[in-house]
Amino acid sequence: MSLSPYSRTEQLRAVWPWLPLWALVALLAIFSHGPMPLYSTRTLAVAWEMWNQGHWLVPHINGQPYSEKAPLLFWLIQAGWFVFGVNDIWPRVLEVLIGGAQLVLISLLARRLFPSRPWMAKATPWMLLAFAYAFLFGLQIMYDVLLATWTLAALLCLTPKVHRTEPRWLLFGLCVGLGLLTKGPVMLLHVVFPWLLGPLWNDWARQHRARWYGRGALALLLGGAMLLAWAIPAGFSGGETYRQRLFFTQTAGRVVDKFSAGKDLQNHAEPVWFYLLWLPLLLFPFSGWPRIWVAVAGLRRPLEPGLRFALSWLIPGFIVFSLISGKQLYYPLPELGGIALLMAGAIAVLRERRPALASNGWLGTWPLGVGGIVFAILLFALPLLVAGNHLHGEWPVAAAPYSRYFSVVFLLTGGLLLLRGRGELRRLAVAGLIGVLALNTLFTLTLWTRWDLRPAAHMLGAAERANHPIAYLGNYEGQFHFEGRLTRPIAELFGDQAVQDFARAHPDGVIVTHPEKLDADALRYALLVQPFRSSWLVVWQAVSLADLSAGHTPPEPAQPTQVYPIGDRRYRPQP
Repeated sequence: MSLSPYSRTEQLRAVWPWLPLWALVALLAIFSHGPMPLYSTRTLAVAWEMWNQGHWLVPHINGQPYSEKAPLLFWLIQAGWFVFGVNDIWPRVLEVLIGGAQLVLISLLARRLFPSRPWMAKATPWMLLAFAYAFLFGLQIMYDVLLATWTLAALLCLTPKVHRTEPRWLLFGLCVGLGLLTKGPVMLLHVVFPWLLGPLWNDWARQHRARWYGRGALALLLGGAMLLAWAIPAGFSGGETYRQRLFFTQTAGRVVDKFSAGKDLQNHAEPVWFYLLWLPLLLFPFSGWPRIWVAVAGLRRPLEPGLRFALSWLIPGFIVFSLISGKQLYYPLPELGGIALLMAGAIAVLRERRPALASNGWLGTWPLGVGGIVFAILLFALPLLVAGNHLHGEWPVAAAPYSRYFSVVFLLTGGLLLLRGRGELRRLAVAGLIGVLALNTLFTLTLWTRWDLRPAAHMLGAAERANHPIAYLGNYEGQFHFEGRLTRPIAELFGDQAVQDFARAHPDGVIVTHPEKLDADALRYALLVQPFRSSWLVVWQAVSLADLSAGHTPPEPAQPTQVYPIGDRRYRPQP
C-alpha cells in the first residue's frame, strides 16, 4: 500500500485549524466594507486602466505611466478579471489567498529550520496570523502582502530538507524575480541578508562557501533578469520620463531624501528611530505578552540554526530599513515572518531550559486580558459618556449606538486571555483574531461612510458617460476611476485661476474639491456633498464653482444638492 494517502492526510491535519479559521475571519473582514481609499482604490485604478486601455506592459494611472510599482499584482488581478469579469470581489479574494499562502510557507519554514521541534510548525503560523496590524493591512489590495509571500518562498528555498541540504537555487532565483516584479529592488533587502550570512546558520553553506555564494549570486542575477525582461521594454514603451523614474529616481528617492526633492516622488521620509517607536504596534498583541519578552531576552549561545537564521534576517534588515529615508509601517511586513520564527523559537527554548518561567502565571497573557476587559467597560459606558457630554468627536458619537454589543465581545476575549494552562499561544491568537474582526466590524458600522467613495465615484461615472469633462482641485490619487469605471483622465487643477480656465473651456464640466470644512455654499450650489475621512468631498458644476471663487452668485441649481450619508439630518441644503 502507498503511504501517499496517509501523507496527504497528515499534511491536511498540519494546517488545521489555523488556516480555515484565519481564512474565515479574513473573508468576513475584507468583505465587510468596500475597497479602502487610498491604498486599495489606487491599486484597482491602475489595474482597471491597464485593463481598459490595453496597457499590458506599462502600468498607468489617470492617463500617465505609473512608475511607483512593478506590474505583477496588476497582472494577477487582471488574470482573475479575464476569468470572472471585472469586479472588486476577485482582488479581495486574491489578497486572502496570498495571506493564506504566507501562513503555509511560514509553517514549512519552521519545520525545515527546527526539525527537532515539531511544535514550531504549528505555533509559528498561529503567531503570524495574530499580528493585528499585519492582519488589518492585509485587508488592503496592496503589494506588500504579495511581496511577503515571495520573500518567505525564496527563503524557504535556501533552507535544507531532510534528503537535500543544498538550496534549490533555480527556485530561489525565480521567487526573487517574482518579488522584484511585485515591488521592485526592495525585494533584495528582504532576502539578501539570510543569504549573505548563510554560513552562520546553514551547515551546507559553511562547508561549501564558494558554491553557496557563487550559485546564490547566479540565482539573484536570474531574478534581476526577470525584472529587466519587463523593465527594459516597459521603459522604452513608457517614454523618457517614465524610464528615468523607473530605473533610478523612484528607488533612489525612497532611499535618500534629497533624491526625491522636486521630482514628485513618494518618499515618506521619517527619522531613523521611526520603526523602533512603532514596534509595539507592529508586534501587537505580542508586545503585551510578558512571557515572549522574557523568552527572547533569555536566549543565550549556543543558538540553534533556526534562531540564528531569524537573527541573520532580522537584525541587519532592521538596521538597513531604519537607515533608509523612506519609511512606512507596512514596509517591514515581510519580516514579521522572521519575528514569528524568533518568538516561537524563544518560547520553545524557554520551555526546555526554564520550565518554571514557561509556566509562570505572572508572565501570561493577563495584561492583555485586563486591557480587553477595561476596553469592554469603556465601550459599555460609551453611550453614557456621550449622552453626558463627557466625550466628543466623530468616533465616540458614531460608535455609541453599537458599543455595548461589542463590549460583550471584548469582555469574552479578555476573559479568555485570563485563563491559564496549556494552549496559551493559541488562546492569544484566537482572541486577537476575534478582537481585530470586532474592531473592523465596528469601524464598518460607524466610520466607513467617511471612507466610502461610491456616491462621488458613481456620479463622476455618470458625468463621464454624458461626456462632461471632469477635473479635481489638487492632486488626484485615482480614487474614483475603478468604482466609477472612468475611461478618461481627470484633469488636476491648482489654484482659482485654473478653476476659471477650466470652466471657460468646459462650461458643462464638473470639478471635485476636497475642503477641510463644509460651508453653506456647498450645501446650496454643489451637485454632491459627502464626508471623506476628516474632511469633505464636494462635486460641483464647473461654472458654479468658478462663480463662487470669483465672488459671484451662481444660478440656482436645477436639483437640490445630494448629501451623503442619505438621511443625515445634520446637513441640509440652505434656503
